[in-house]
Amino acid sequence: MGADIDGAIESRSSDGVWRFEVALWTLGPGRDTNAFQCLFGTGRGEVGTDRPFFARRGLPDDVSDPVREGSAFGDCEHSHTYATWAEVAAVDWDAPITDGPAWLWAGEWRSGEDGDLVLHDLAWVTPAINEAADDAFGGDFDSPAEWPPGGEVVLDGVVYRPVVLTARMFVSPDKENWVALWTAMRDLAAEHGDENVRLVAWFG
Repeated sequence: MGADIDGAIESRSSDGVWRFEVALWTLGPGRDTNAFQCLFGTGRGEVGTDRPFFARRGLPDDVSDPVREGSAFGDCEHSHTYATWAEVAAVDWDAPITDGPAWLWAGEWRSGEDGDLVLHDLAWVTPAINEAADDAFGGDFDSPAEWPPGGEVVLDGVVYRPVVLTARMFVSPDKENWVALWTAMRDLAAEHGDENVRLVAWFG
């Protein structure tokens, strides 16, 4: 299935009717497949989240006519869903989104300013990391998720450890390509109320 996002932001006025506000394509999140998995549980990302936030809820029954028409433009649209600004604002971006260490990722730890190791970045697990784990732990390992408790691998001066993924690692509120969307929703919520602004999205 395709992994391009489409949709719109809607607001609900005092008469209870939802109205189209802005098309999602103008806000530019682009094809961010790992973020799509975290938020909506769809797309060909590499996160493997067990708990996407707003997965496949369908179209709201009271969706505005322009958004309903746009969501049925062709035969390839799928994974329709929605989320109010109140729900987005309540997301704990630092909560685990998987039930254990990531299979395809490792935490990349480097020395901080005080000399202590700090989590610097996520690293894609390469054959070299797996081979270093085999040497360190005396086995045949395919993933950091299989390393013994407390296990870590040092390769080219970098320390790699198993990592439990969080949404902030892929789609934080200040991630550049999502800022315009979240800002638009926040600004509209300041006018209409948090429960009266929502994102309606689908994929194709």
